[in-house]
Amino acid sequence: MPRRKRIEIAGAYYHVTTRGNNKQPIYLDDRQRRFHLWLIDRTARKHGWQLYAYCLMANHFHLVLRLSDGGLARGMCELNGTFSRVANLHSRRQDHLFGKRYWAGMLETDAHLLECCRYVVLNPCRAGVCTDPAVYRWSSFRASAGLENPPPSLAVGELWGLFSRRPDAARDAYRQFVRAGHLRCQAP
Repeated sequence: MPRRKRIEIAGAYYHVTTRGNNKQPIYLDDRQRRFHLWLIDRTARKHGWQLYAYCLMANHFHLVLRLSDGGLARGMCELNGTFSRVANLHSRRQDHLFGKRYWAGMLETDAHLLECCRYVVLNPCRAGVCTDPAVYRWSSFRASAGLENPPPSLAVGELWGLFSRRPDAARDAYRQFVRAGHLRCQAP
């Protein structure tokens, strides 16, 4: 039975995630993570995605993005296919790096978009990898919080615009918003 075609709506926001085959690690070292971030940025610019959040975990990754005029399926095919080939070559692995095809869910409200962005950058904290999202190098939190320069495809200004028109106030509101979600995760 053929797979159902994905619905791609121009201007829509999506939460996208891909897992390693059998939940195995997809990154063996920081060099692969740096390459994947570069590839995500290149793919986003090529396919007109605006990234709102991302996070690379050991055995999966998350993207929160806005489509310009489609390009989700083509972009994810290019992103996952290219990364798989390069990572397998680098690691001398064979077979599939990723398990099932990527998952994508459409985000229909600003509240859902913001909650998803927070969920993505707090993923390492919930997994016990770190206690503070600011120390995790493989997510968009540091750039969105103004702690480092964002990659070209990360729509920090658009994300901040959901909080305030003033960049300083927006950045601070974003940090507080993520912190509030983090404290909720830690509550007994």
